[in-house]
Amino acid sequence: MSNQVTTTIAIDLENRNRATVFWRGIIVMPVLIFVTSFTPSAFSDDSTAALGATGFIVLPTFLAILFRGIYPSYVLSFNHALVELETRLFAYLFLLNDDYPSIERNPRVAVLFPDVEGGAKLNRGLPLIKWFLAIPLYFVGLIYLLMTIIATVLAWVITSLTGKYPQWAAEIAIGTVRYWNRVQGYAWLLVTDEYPSFSLKS
Repeated sequence: MSNQVTTTIAIDLENRNRATVFWRGIIVMPVLIFVTSFTPSAFSDDSTAALGATGFIVLPTFLAILFRGIYPSYVLSFNHALVELETRLFAYLFLLNDDYPSIERNPRVAVLFPDVEGGAKLNRGLPLIKWFLAIPLYFVGLIYLLMTIIATVLAWVITSLTGKYPQWAAEIAIGTVRYWNRVQGYAWLLVTDEYPSFSLKS
């Protein structure tokens, strides 16, 4: 049984709202700004924040696991809520459905964390090297992201004209979102010690 972060997104292939699909890059901006506002450097001159690093509580989590063997429940709740918000944003941006990304939970988009049992299931020393072990995952993830951008641009044209979102684009996009959520769960959110699968299918 897998002990990785799992992501489910309801995909709409038929009867798409062509107007919102066509203008998607513009109408998503308010939520995009809201999500990026969680990044500590969002309103400073420091532009070195990593893509996707939208203000997760990483360092305190690392210290709590390393020295106490505890994953604080309030930190876990915040990180979980934020990764679900990110996922709703990307589901909309990548045209997976027409549900405008709510800042509250939406049952059509869900991210499930493995049960860490307050940190008892986690290796206390592994967070020291997870960032290094994850390097190959980042390279593969960048390739998947490039594939998703190309697929989304093509799907944007098709869906805007026909109202039908192509299945092949959905598989690439949802696979990429799931992949990056697994990588984040392992390397930064520290909710699992199981090395993430490289597959888009998982």
